Amino acid sequence: MSDDPKTLVSTGWLAEHLKDPDLRVLDASWYLPDMGRDAKAEYAESHIPGARFFDIDEISDLRSDLPHMAPPPEKFISRMRAMGVGDGHQIVIYDGAGMFSAARVWWLFRLMGKTDVAVLDGGFPKWRAEGHPVEDMPPILRDRHITVQRQAALVNDVTQVAAAAKLGDHEIVDARSPARFRGEEAEPRPGLRSGHIPGSKNVHYRTVLNDDGTMKDTAGIRAAFAAADVDLSKPVITTCGSGVTAAILFLALDRIGHLDHSLYDGSWAEWGMYPDLKVETG
Repeated sequence: MSDDPKTLVSTGWLAEHLKDPDLRVLDASWYLPDMGRDAKAEYAESHIPGARFFDIDEISDLRSDLPHMAPPPEKFISRMRAMGVGDGHQIVIYDGAGMFSAARVWWLFRLMGKTDVAVLDGGFPKWRAEGHPVEDMPPILRDRHITVQRQAALVNDVTQVAAAAKLGDHEIVDARSPARFRGEEAEPRPGLRSGHIPGSKNVHYRTVLNDDGTMKDTAGIRAAFAAADVDLSKPVITTCGSGVTAAILFLALDRIGHLDHSLYDGSWAEWGMYPDLKVETG
């Protein structure tokens, strides 16, 4: 894998740069309830030296009924300043699953106009397996100024996705498991219908990853999209259960140089809730 501080860096790259004064490392671990893991407790016990904990559920739009929707820019600014993350920093984000929720926070920084941000390839499991240092001390935080410029083109709401589904001018790509996509397995969130957005294609997020939680090379990523019959000459909207694993596909599209892709923030948590929106199964 080639290191790119704007998308994905290796554990070796991070180990080499860990003491850089302008590096900021974020632990963005987040788990579904059925995973039985406590991200905050795990962070308190052990994390990459200097890492700050990024709470996906708290640094979100709490006015929304939907889970962890992107926060308003003002809230993002205040949380990042308090965490000592700001302008001029190279940010590296990881999670405790290898590659699960880190890409969501990477996308969030991109949404806010920050581009010197990368996901740690293989995450904390790979870092630990290779014997790199860990600590249990919280970092010393100093306020840091941060400017943001929200990039509206990187996010979609339900109206835009419904229009895209109707017109067929975008590829809507769903990162959920094939069984959930086909409507054969119940959704983890109660009260949601089963199935998928009409006309959407299924690229399970794991198909762009290797067994060790690292991202496949560009040929492997392209093959995963090709296997699902995704036309990459079209703009792509990524979606999933609640906008977390959709960001893995967004990152994968960035890695292969795809130029026009966005993320449906409400994802199935929103689409599956409204009876007037059509659902396909099978």
